[in-house]
Amino acid sequence: MKATTLFALPVLLVPALAPALLPEGASAPPAAASPAPLPGPEPYKIDGGHSWVLFQVDHLGIGKAWGSFAGIEGSFQLAPDGHHEDSRVELQIDAASVHTNNKKRDDHLRGPDFFNAKEFPSIRFRSSEVEGSDGEYRVTGTLELLGKEREVTATMRRVGEGKDPWGNQRIGFEGGFTIDRTAFGMDYMKDGLGAEVAITLAFEGILQ
Repeated sequence: MKATTLFALPVLLVPALAPALLPEGASAPPAAASPAPLPGPEPYKIDGGHSWVLFQVDHLGIGKAWGSFAGIEGSFQLAPDGHHEDSRVELQIDAASVHTNNKKRDDHLRGPDFFNAKEFPSIRFRSSEVEGSDGEYRVTGTLELLGKEREVTATMRRVGEGKDPWGNQRIGFEGGFTIDRTAFGMDYMKDGLGAEVAITLAFEGILQ
């Protein structure tokens, strides 16, 4: 034990005595700098007046039927590119705000055959993972529609960012994903209208 202790002493003493061992007038080398902390995620509130949710579905194998929703709200926070552990997106859509430029059809879409807005007033999305950099992102999360939850992945692109005329910092994104509406129990006229629905998202957020 004594020998082990004696051999260890030089190792323990050298760091403590190092300043005294430097040549006169010499300074110790600077300590290694700690890496600068990454900036935290920035919280944004979705501006529903400058945001759109569109959907497209086949119509009788002849054309495409389009629709949109007017009631959109939500929030997101975006961490620095490549460090998305704290990035997230939450979106809520008013199902009764569906609009296809035809009142009779809109009333039908609000009913039990389609969005059943009285029983299920909200369509929700909440992210579980955000990936990507340089303005191109993959956002995976849970879509809740007609009381059922399914995982979807949206591909999103940053359109731009900057100050608006009122001094608010804004950022805009667009992209989308595709769902099988029958997976949510929306089976009405699945052959004539088709089961696959393409969803387009375009929204602006205001920094909070």
